[in-house]
Amino acid sequence: MPGFFVKNFGCRATQADGAAIERELAERGLHRAGSPAEADVVVLNTCTVTAAADQDARAAIRRVHRANPNTKILVTGCYAQRAPQEVSALPGVTWVVGNSHKHKVAEIATGAQPSNFVSLDSVALSSPPFTLVGDIFAHTELVAASVFASDDIASRTRPNLKVQDGCNNRCSFCIIPSVRGQSRSMKLGRVLEEANALVAAGYREVVLSGINLGRWGRDFAPQMTFTQLVRALLDHTDVEKIRISSVEPMDWTDELIALVATTSRIAKHAHLPLQSGSDRILRAMHRKYRPWHYAEKLRKIREAMPDAAIGADVMVGFPGETDGLFEESRSFIERLPFTYLHVFTYSSRPGTPSAAMPNQVPVELSRERNKILRDLAARKNLEFRRSFVGRTLEVITLQNGDAESTEALSDNYLKTRVSGQHSANTWMQVSITGIESDDLAGLKVRRGSAASLRCKPSPREDRSLAMIST
Repeated sequence: MPGFFVKNFGCRATQADGAAIERELAERGLHRAGSPAEADVVVLNTCTVTAAADQDARAAIRRVHRANPNTKILVTGCYAQRAPQEVSALPGVTWVVGNSHKHKVAEIATGAQPSNFVSLDSVALSSPPFTLVGDIFAHTELVAASVFASDDIASRTRPNLKVQDGCNNRCSFCIIPSVRGQSRSMKLGRVLEEANALVAAGYREVVLSGINLGRWGRDFAPQMTFTQLVRALLDHTDVEKIRISSVEPMDWTDELIALVATTSRIAKHAHLPLQSGSDRILRAMHRKYRPWHYAEKLRKIREAMPDAAIGADVMVGFPGETDGLFEESRSFIERLPFTYLHVFTYSSRPGTPSAAMPNQVPVELSRERNKILRDLAARKNLEFRRSFVGRTLEVITLQNGDAESTEALSDNYLKTRVSGQHSANTWMQVSITGIESDDLAGLKVRRGSAASLRCKPSPREDRSLAMIST
């Protein structure tokens, strides 16, 4: 039986796409290989958000081809959508399939011929390699394969459920709308079906993901809101824990904040892309909020959820970012209650407005600024972790542990090493005893102990959830 291997690059939405590809390949009779070198077909599901992401994909293609020249390589994802000719020129590539036809990947990799697709919109065909890339903006509905669900819980304890794709924003630095298309939402009924299927397969925490997740439902007639989606998941599924991935600041409404804060079935975790704390830079980026708007959102989230993880994406080195404007951004970030940051160095993307802007920042200076913010983020994260020593957290184990410890993740997004061997995909209360490197260290709380009793949802939480469900 032929073997396959799927490697994903980039965001949670891409990971969800890759999981769906794995499921479809398995359903077509292929088995999951242990490594690319052992696979007959390797699918590289790429990102193109930065030049480094493109470089990572090219390097991966070369490594796979060197390790096993007979392996058939299929490249899909955002890089394949943006630069199919560039990808197809690389040695070893058998197929290039853009995001426009990602739902066809399993079909193509298992023997479909180019003639099957001649009638599709704006398709470029070549042989070899076979290239299938269409007009991503021709897609007005979310075309998505089912999410992954299997008995392999030990390696997939927190599946990504992609409910939205594409983006209608036009940030001046971002290539993603041109490779993902317009914002499209999965129908509510389908979302509930997928969530229930994951529950039936044994998954206990589900991560909602999308390219612009907070815009879910805005393309429906009549429109729906993301908060309505979350309420429906609480009311009509038995998902034990919902984790919300990145949501734009303007979509963190008072209603959504209150909903997340008042039910134990939603992880206390908020990720709001910031990009810059400088008003001038935000305007040049064509972002839709100002620093004071952003700060007010974080204030509300922190007041509603004192122990929540709060994170952001931040960019350094955007064209025109002077030392003074960087310091404005740095000091803004330092004042806010972040518990972690994802810091990126600006990367000029062909076809974006910022690529033609004057005053491009030298790479070395951008790297210095990147380190400054990463160091700041590390200090904030350490302070946050220290605040939980001596307390009890709810965690889910991420994999089967060894005799010494088991890796887990807390409700509020803190990596934790639990002493002793525990099974994957298990909820437990953990008494935090200290810090080990970037993780917390703790002991499982025995059921019936005083610490265990303290961790039960309060009557206030139960009453609030009942009110939300009506």
